[in-house]
Amino acid sequence: MPLYPSINELNESNLFINQYIAEITIHKVDDAGVVYEHSLDWLSEQTENVNNFKSYRSELTSFLYWCWNVAGLSVADLDRKTLREFIEWCRNPPLNLQGTCNYAQFVKHVDYECKIPNEKWRPFTKRRVKGSDPLMNNELVYRLSDTAIQTKLSILSSFYQYLNCIEHCECNPAAILLKMSKFKPIRSQSGDDDDELKFFSPLQWSYVIDAAELMAKEAPETHERTLFIIKLLYGTYCRISEISARPGYEPIMSQFRRDKKTGYWGFLVPQSKGGKRRTVSVPNELLAALTRYRKFRGLSDLPLPNESEPIFIRHRAAQHGRDAKMIRSSIGTRYVREIVQEVFDRAAELLVKDSFGLDAAEVRLMTVHSIRHTGISNDIARGRPLQHVQADAGHESLDVTSLYVHTSRAERHESSAERKLNPLDC
Repeated sequence: MPLYPSINELNESNLFINQYIAEITIHKVDDAGVVYEHSLDWLSEQTENVNNFKSYRSELTSFLYWCWNVAGLSVADLDRKTLREFIEWCRNPPLNLQGTCNYAQFVKHVDYECKIPNEKWRPFTKRRVKGSDPLMNNELVYRLSDTAIQTKLSILSSFYQYLNCIEHCECNPAAILLKMSKFKPIRSQSGDDDDELKFFSPLQWSYVIDAAELMAKEAPETHERTLFIIKLLYGTYCRISEISARPGYEPIMSQFRRDKKTGYWGFLVPQSKGGKRRTVSVPNELLAALTRYRKFRGLSDLPLPNESEPIFIRHRAAQHGRDAKMIRSSIGTRYVREIVQEVFDRAAELLVKDSFGLDAAEVRLMTVHSIRHTGISNDIARGRPLQHVQADAGHESLDVTSLYVHTSRAERHESSAERKLNPLDC
């Protein structure tokens, strides 16, 4: 099953892919839908070079097929040993997955609005033996060279690096295999491993909030939802997959719930990274933002215990996919990402207007996950206990939470700012 359309159609919903991912998520690997969304996000950042995009798409397709259908494993559960098994599988893939030429992965069909998988397409391609006489030898064979393995591992290492940055997993078996084996990386893959820089400064974040508030004031019918998305992501440290719809999951209002013993409100994340379930503390300002958003929607001030109303609904019906023509369906991760990017762009415009050009350029490079980084970092900086931040963020250990501690570095730079290069220079 091909998983990714062409560059121009990557962000369009495809009925066949959606059904396939939903089946895998329900019957085989719980986090398949989440990983697929992450893979789309990662691929969308590789679209500047068509050839690179095609290589990345090809490697991800065969890799995810093996994880889900052959090994029955989550991408996050792979280690160096299981990744070696994948490489060996790629050396000698099943004959039914080997084709004789590069067919298109998707083709048009008169009865469907979206393209359908091409039955002739195969993830592996047989070729004539190099150096053989085509007149004497018509046999096509499939071979995987050491160089091809090296490229495969480098691409997967880059993908794992992305998953590490967004905290879907904490290991990179491809990087370990590259380092420990004879397959040394050809070149560094795209991707920033210094992800600690991907958080907003206090000035930048204030402009993001101001931009969202301004957009809600100018066009409330569109951007009251936008404003609450921004505040929810920041106030709960939620990942984008935890507040948006995906196969098997639709965020609903009753996930906001009041603790009967304490009276405080929390936000339930029924299944997050690694299948974890947690309840995130809801700050008072976020509770007020929820009330404002619900009043705008014509709902009661706060959710009822069994309320099934979606948190974020479409303003217009989807054109394709399983939500086509449904006006009250929930919005997915790609749509949430577009909404957030619109806020970042508006914040950057405001920063430029106020002569903060460098800050504007940095804001434009931020991602939705930068909001999570910022919320966690700011709470730690203001003295919130690490254990409390760890619980709300859903981190497996304090070691992960400690990666967000930027205050010591800031203090170190501040204490260094007035140092003299000449100690005798007064």
